[in-house]
Amino acid sequence: MTFHSRKRRKCRLCVDRVESVDYKDTNLLKHYMDTQGKIMPRKATKLCAKHQRMVAKAVKQARNISLLPYVNDYIK
Repeated sequence: MTFHSRKRRKCRLCVDRVESVDYKDTNLLKHYMDTQGKIMPRKATKLCAKHQRMVAKAVKQARNISLLPYVNDYIK
């Protein structure tokens, strides 16, 4: 019987020891949004639940004060 050991995925923010996610850091927040402006899910971002909640809250705050768009409209 062979067992495959799966690598445990690491949360990028846990590795960097980030205590809080700032809503003013739009470059960081854009990494966790797709091209349409939606917040990407945990499976795609590979964040832990704690940091995913922080990112989602920060994105919503940044949208509220117009640092980030609610929707990215691409007119073809």
